[in-house]
Amino acid sequence: MDYKLKPSALDYFTTLVQSDDEFPLLETAISLAQDEFPGLDIQQVLDEVDVMSAKLKRRLMANAEPLDKLRELNHFFYEELRFAGNVNHYDDPHNSFINMVLTKRLGIPISLAVLWLELGQSMGLRVHGVSFPGHFLVKLDLTYPQEGHVVLDPFSGESLSRDDLAERLIPWLHGAKPGRPQAISDDALAYHLEPASPRDIIARMLRNLQEIYRRQGDGERLQKVHARLAVLLPE
Repeated sequence: MDYKLKPSALDYFTTLVQSDDEFPLLETAISLAQDEFPGLDIQQVLDEVDVMSAKLKRRLMANAEPLDKLRELNHFFYEELRFAGNVNHYDDPHNSFINMVLTKRLGIPISLAVLWLELGQSMGLRVHGVSFPGHFLVKLDLTYPQEGHVVLDPFSGESLSRDDLAERLIPWLHGAKPGRPQAISDDALAYHLEPASPRDIIARMLRNLQEIYRRQGDGERLQKVHARLAVLLPE
């Protein structure tokens, strides 16, 4: 009799991250929770997000402008579904597991961003994750005639001005002085607002977990994170 063994969580993760051209960000992000929840039904989580996407898209006018879509997305995500940053338990590893973020409606910037990006892309918006120092952000690219971009904090849904972004960047730039956001160059800001690739996003999620488990002295979970990072970033 031919018995087929179910692939391990790491084997499954390996198949997801093989190619940068076809890198399923949401599915890969969900799969990170398999180390903590071995029986997790990934398809069920994907279906839950699909239901959200379908509900959101039904509300859109056929000719809705990108900024109108953005307002609808943020209203739906933060006010109706009540997703929010987990202020009281920021270092809870469950904040990095998409299934738990969906259940509790609480997360950290990058896990909230993964869900927000999935919904935004399903609406046809040109949205990207931004691996900003210290705090993951998202942005919407606008095309003619409204050229430029809107940058948001996925933790709160707040839109960030140039000065807001420059002020957040100051602690990470050598020699930059607090209280002088205008001294941060456009080039420096543009560099730190470059879109993050799906591989970069998953790497940052894993490094967040790595730091949490390191501080907790949880060697067993830390080892599993290291194994995933070795597969994700073989270099």
